[in-house]
Amino acid sequence: MAQMDSIAGLDPLRPITPQITQLLRARIIKNHLAPGNRISETEIASTYNVSRQPVREAFIKLQEQGLLTVLPQRGTFVSKIAYQAVLDAQFLREAIEADILLILASAPPKGLVANLRQQLETQRALGPNDAETFIQLDETFHRTLAEAAGKGGAWKQIEGLKSQMDRVRFLAMKQFPVDKLIRQHGQMVDALEQQNPTLAQRTLRQHLREVLSDLPIIIKALPDLFDLPDGKMPAPLNTPLPGSRPTSKGKSNDAA
Repeated sequence: MAQMDSIAGLDPLRPITPQITQLLRARIIKNHLAPGNRISETEIASTYNVSRQPVREAFIKLQEQGLLTVLPQRGTFVSKIAYQAVLDAQFLREAIEADILLILASAPPKGLVANLRQQLETQRALGPNDAETFIQLDETFHRTLAEAAGKGGAWKQIEGLKSQMDRVRFLAMKQFPVDKLIRQHGQMVDALEQQNPTLAQRTLRQHLREVLSDLPIIIKALPDLFDLPDGKMPAPLNTPLPGSRPTSKGKSNDAA
């Protein structure tokens, strides 16, 4: 069974089940609870000093998100990272956020660009190895874009979809290209200020496809953490980036 380290207590004034769900989800995504770890309702209930009912409800929600697997007569285990779910989440997130930038680039709300530039300064102040803090700031950056476009509800849907994608991001922290991702954020802000939807969308697509570059490297290093369909990696299916040109095999190369 996974060792449960010290965790902040729950807020008794808020519903308990969502808090336990969020805390366990964060621990799984950050790989503090690794694929294959066994966890129990009894231990979690004891850790938080609550009854087993809210823990059971949290387990059900995490199972629905593909983060927990229940094996009859064996127990509950942290699921392996579903490779196909990573591809699906990346594809859906890219489609939704590309439309969000299309909305914003047409007429950026007052104060949005200044807000984003202030966030960029905070991101640039990070050390090159502080990838975990950058991931949190990256979430804030993208949520700000969604809410500015009046799509805060869509962002909540994205958060629920991208659990497996986020697990890969935390596994990739050692080689996380923080400087490159911050530059891409800056390019998106420039495109919004210029009201250039084509440039904004292209930069966003490049930005969100970085995780696809990391996947083969991480799977090769940590194959036991992944659930691969038929034991192999299918090719990601994304629309070509604007300005890309087809190769002789029908694929596309991004224009420089």
